[in-house]
Amino acid sequence: MTKPRINLSLPHMSGREQQYINEAFETNWIAPLGPNVDAFEKEIAEKVGVKDAAAVSSGTAAIHLALSLLNVTKGDQVFCSTFTFVASANPILYQGANPVFIDSEPESWNMSPQALERAMQEASLAGRLPKAVIIVNLYGQSSKMDELLEICDAYDVPIIEDAAESLGTTYKGKASGTLGKFGIYSFNGNKIITTSGGGMLISNDAKAIQRARFLASQADQAPHYQHSTVGFNYRMSNILAGVGRTQLQVLDSRVSARRSIYEIYYQGLANLPGITFMPELEETRMNRWLTTLTLNEEEAGVTVKQLLTALNNENIEARPVWKPLHMQPLFKEASYYPHQGNEHVAEQLFTSGICLPSGSNLTGDDQQRVIRCIRDMFREIGKNTSYFILRKHEV
Repeated sequence: MTKPRINLSLPHMSGREQQYINEAFETNWIAPLGPNVDAFEKEIAEKVGVKDAAAVSSGTAAIHLALSLLNVTKGDQVFCSTFTFVASANPILYQGANPVFIDSEPESWNMSPQALERAMQEASLAGRLPKAVIIVNLYGQSSKMDELLEICDAYDVPIIEDAAESLGTTYKGKASGTLGKFGIYSFNGNKIITTSGGGMLISNDAKAIQRARFLASQADQAPHYQHSTVGFNYRMSNILAGVGRTQLQVLDSRVSARRSIYEIYYQGLANLPGITFMPELEETRMNRWLTTLTLNEEEAGVTVKQLLTALNNENIEARPVWKPLHMQPLFKEASYYPHQGNEHVAEQLFTSGICLPSGSNLTGDDQQRVIRCIRDMFREIGKNTSYFILRKHEV
């Protein structure tokens, strides 16, 4: 008999979403825009502490709008974290610009200040500074924003903070996504809160956000549908915004739940040889959107492929970490700056990283099933290894 599926990160509804959905139906605010959209924008801006926000159809759309607002055009350069999902960089191509990928550093897994500094120095000497830097906060972890901001400010280059995975994370008391010129969030179905699909562009530049709303609404200027600039069909629907409003109300509890899931994984697995969990930067509180770890195959006597196969055989969804974008066929012509020397941190993480099931609605029993599967795999392989030390008490 097949065991029940344990998914990586399922939507977790509060049970109150229907209230706002019903209101949208009762008032016939079905099409894009409406009271829920206006309220969701205001509520998220207040939650994270920025002046304004624009609700859009996806996090990708939010990045695209930010690049448009920064006048990124054909032939421009945009620096971007390499260790991320392709959605972070695709909008660079939409604008006809050229991505330059920046490696990660080991303490946050996010953009390396050392690599960014070298890239900026070379771009400055060549007279080709980037129009923007897209910094990704991976798996809910904040980047080293102080160091990165200092570099970008020195060259007067704006930052787009891709906080698609880090809503609810704080960096030195400030909400993730609020430290750059623009920030973006994603409400995809697997994110910490969801509208099923959608995103948000935020900024302390209220005029820019107003412009984003205009561009996201087909840049429509008059009752007779006059257009003088290219626009996009990127606005969020009133129904989905209602879902988002309710989800936002439970954000704090979702962060607490995912942090607790991480703690249980850590207690159950951290003593196994070769396993190292994603660290948490000092003076931050990450949302632990996904619990991720690296596996030193030589120390463990277990390969990443073996571990993922064992989990899959138990109907447990676990995945490798993101494949760095500079290694992708789509970006084979793009420039790339490693962390330092021959140290390629993102590539190392790609070969050793694993994402574990981390949804805030993951049950305790299911989490223990994941832990048992991993420990059983180590035990089986470890029978023939002299260095394997089994935990004194079983999980």
